[in-house]
Amino acid sequence: MQKKYLADQSLPRVLFSMTWPMLFGVVALMSFQLVDSIFISMLGMQPLAALGFSLPLQQLLIGVQIGIGIASTALISRAIGAGNPERAKHMGGLVVLSGCCVSFLLCTLMYVLRVPVLNALGAGPELLPYTESYWLPWLCSAWLGSFLYFANSISRANGDTRLPGLMMVITSVLNMLLDPLFIFTFGLGLPGAAYATTVACLIGAAIMYSRIFKRHWLAFDPDKLPTKQALHDIFKTSAPAMLSQLMPGAASLMATRLVAGFGGSAIAAWTLGSRLELFSIVIVLALTMALPPMVGRLFGSKQLERVHSLVLIAVRFVIGLQVVIALFWLASRNWIAPALAPNQETEVYLLSYMLWVPISYAALGVCMLMVSVSNALGMPMRAVLISTLRLFACYLPAIWIGASLAGMSGLYIGVLLGNLVAGLLAWQLYKQGLQYIQKA
Repeated sequence: MQKKYLADQSLPRVLFSMTWPMLFGVVALMSFQLVDSIFISMLGMQPLAALGFSLPLQQLLIGVQIGIGIASTALISRAIGAGNPERAKHMGGLVVLSGCCVSFLLCTLMYVLRVPVLNALGAGPELLPYTESYWLPWLCSAWLGSFLYFANSISRANGDTRLPGLMMVITSVLNMLLDPLFIFTFGLGLPGAAYATTVACLIGAAIMYSRIFKRHWLAFDPDKLPTKQALHDIFKTSAPAMLSQLMPGAASLMATRLVAGFGGSAIAAWTLGSRLELFSIVIVLALTMALPPMVGRLFGSKQLERVHSLVLIAVRFVIGLQVVIALFWLASRNWIAPALAPNQETEVYLLSYMLWVPISYAALGVCMLMVSVSNALGMPMRAVLISTLRLFACYLPAIWIGASLAGMSGLYIGVLLGNLVAGLLAWQLYKQGLQYIQKA
């Protein structure tokens, strides 16, 4: 009789061993984004605000990447588990090819429609020269980031989390080192940040794909893989996950439009706050990459009680960690905000952000984990429901009401309340889904 997966192993220890390689990579990734914001803030408020208008569109691109990445991980690992490594490597080739084509089409569309999109987001005429010079190099760097991300997904699907974690560290460190060179030494200003990312991603992609080809994890021959059926499998697997990932970008577009009504300083503070948020939830992001393979294998071996135990461990850890992080931001905001903000008005907005928003990161982390776990348990539409309720029933209405009643401070309080309610809803929906699976 085949031994059950993790039957005699410590769940916290295994979860840690799966998570830490991705943690270092995600920490490095978020660090370079925060450093990006710091260097750009040295150029003044307007370049920082121009960067802020690219963030929601960047989230849309990342949503597509993650959706396709989830599909690649599921399909490739399934093929390997079925003892068909040839199908796995050809599926990897199709994932990279189709994913890069979709990303290229999106980037092209964003560039062609950049002026109406920026106007719709509320970018004033004084910001258009900055966004005009930044948009093309930024979209090029975003496409290369997609190319690199698909390589990372293939590596994780083949059971190697250390290589993608290491490459995330290397590319992030390169980006941080190249930022001041391109922005200040070469005098490129805001576009220099995008050029630095482009060079870092090119180097990272060259290393990753050379390793992947060397390990025979990637190939593509239409004669050996029915392309139409394979594309259908990719779409069927990635569409719900992509929808879950795209909704934060869509909500971010609406939130950015709302914040833009309060002026450039409000957008600049919102941009800095978004970077702090990404840095704060870095371990949650690593867990969302490490947890699904474990949950999926436990679910496949019919160990639903162990699934719930594993999820409880992750949730309790996330809540405790995020409370500690929130207290740190609260205690240090009086010296962090002046160091990051390019002017007094932006500093005031950022101080208010750091007072109200970080405590909600615990509930946000629970939502992210429940979306990830629901996908792993074969409940993609429940994951979509959790994302939909969080953003469009909790987050956006709460920040709109808060902004209407008390300006930017009210908007920040709305973020807090919206995330707290969403976290409770996500947990209830996960438990209902698990009960349904147990009864089936």
